[in-house]
Amino acid sequence: MEHFVVSARKYRPQSFNDVVGQQAITNTLLNAIDNNHLAQALLFTGPRGVGKTTCARILAKMINSDENTSVNEDFAFNIFELDAASNNGVDQIRELTDQVRIPPQVGKYKVYIIDEVHMLSQAAFNAFLKTLEEPPKHCIFILATTEKHKIIPTILSRCQIFDFKRISVKDAKEYLKYIAKEQGVTADDDALHIIAQKADGAMRDALSIFDRVVSFSGKNLTREAVTENLNVLDYDTYFTSTDLILGNKIPELLIQFNNTLSKGFDGHHFISGLASHFRDLLVSKTPETIDLLEVGEQTKEKYLKQSKEASQEFLMQGISLANDCDLKYKTSKNQRLLVELCLMQLASITFDGEKKNSKNYIIPASYFKNKGITPIPVNVPKPKETVVSSEDEVENDIEIATPNSTVSVVEALQVKEPPKIILKKESKRTSGLSLSSIRAKKEHLIRQMDVVVNEEDLPKDDFKEKDLITIWNNYIDKLRNEGKHNLASILAIDVPKVTGTVINLEFPNTTNKVEVERQQYDLLGFIRKKLNNYDISLSITINEVMEKQYAYTAADKFEKLKEKNPIINTLRKTFDLDI
Repeated sequence: MEHFVVSARKYRPQSFNDVVGQQAITNTLLNAIDNNHLAQALLFTGPRGVGKTTCARILAKMINSDENTSVNEDFAFNIFELDAASNNGVDQIRELTDQVRIPPQVGKYKVYIIDEVHMLSQAAFNAFLKTLEEPPKHCIFILATTEKHKIIPTILSRCQIFDFKRISVKDAKEYLKYIAKEQGVTADDDALHIIAQKADGAMRDALSIFDRVVSFSGKNLTREAVTENLNVLDYDTYFTSTDLILGNKIPELLIQFNNTLSKGFDGHHFISGLASHFRDLLVSKTPETIDLLEVGEQTKEKYLKQSKEASQEFLMQGISLANDCDLKYKTSKNQRLLVELCLMQLASITFDGEKKNSKNYIIPASYFKNKGITPIPVNVPKPKETVVSSEDEVENDIEIATPNSTVSVVEALQVKEPPKIILKKESKRTSGLSLSSIRAKKEHLIRQMDVVVNEEDLPKDDFKEKDLITIWNNYIDKLRNEGKHNLASILAIDVPKVTGTVINLEFPNTTNKVEVERQQYDLLGFIRKKLNNYDISLSITINEVMEKQYAYTAADKFEKLKEKNPIINTLRKTFDLDI
């Protein structure tokens, strides 16, 4: 049996031209070699599986090559790889610094590749500082790490830093297509795209996933085989869910979600994927943002088709609901119910009940159609044009004028034209701002105060201040009998004073003024009726001195209570109470 070599090792790039997705870094290194401008300490940092160690090996090989060098020469005696995860002590670094002094036997440079350099201890970093800053001319250090923030600043300042980026889905898919062709594997474009997305920017992970799926499905790599093997939700799941949501089919939607859970998928995975699906639909609606859609060509056509069926408002609200459910999922005690409620809310966004597309109908036509009911023809009697003699008769004498025909119940209930109203020539239309309407409004207010309707005949008898005070006290007694003690106490604070027909009042604070102003119509109605004068008005002012007067101290309150009940003083003396 032939030994199997994984694709990540078998297809490891042997030159900078083969490195995927890092053109900026590879071009910089090539130019540095050509111009003899290469630093003696380099730091390669970035996510896993993006080519840091691979580029370090290629660089070590290139700087030792010349015209006479064989292509298969690997310069094994000149390249030293050190795993800092297992060799992170001071002793290992001291051994390395001792080896640095010895020049290479073959080639120009000795290259030290220290992988996972952030795992070195603090003492090892300090022992490495001097050598890293001033290495021999024949020595180059290449440090590689995934966590640059763990390296001490004194090391960073001595290195030329290259930040490797995540490999894009498009670049990863193109390289997988090349690998599939080399291995004689027939692969769907969408299948390779799913693998590239699952790798999350790491080419090594993409190749590992590719080997796994090929082992599962053989030489024919389909989208269904990839989704089944990787345990990812297929695009079709979300397309079907969105169709059910747009169709307001809540029962079918809940059944589909239950089937998804029965396949072993997590509800959190489902709802977050649905939010991403809505985002992709929103991106597909605008030609300027279509490039943000990272899917295969066949799937892109499906997105473009479904994006035409979903409105932008629905997608924005759907993203908001799905994202809110995503945030609450981990803290929810009933996670399944949370997702189901979210799905029901999504399916209700575009639901408008029986009135959908039937704005002009009291009973929609779809109701009869769905029930299998045939509308019964009815005879609508010939309408008559109504002549209105005055404004007061309009409300009672309006009739609807429609053609004389035999129509169904639905058509009869449909309002197609407004009623025709014919007025006599001598009748006049009145505006809402006319004198008559203003007068009618004023008469209505007067009726509320139980006075005569005709404003010109309102009585204006003379009265004396003592008569007003008597009626004022009667009104206070009336309030107390009705249980309105608060208002009665406020009105008893000041004795009203009359200036002409204006009643002047002074209160200690704004609260009293507001309370009286709320009840002034009842108060004025009572006084006007008793004094038979409808010109009487009310003027309220706030007296700060009076306010201070009513700010009682504890001693003042005790004196007031003692006046009403002298026994309180005896009680205080008996028990030696403080005021």
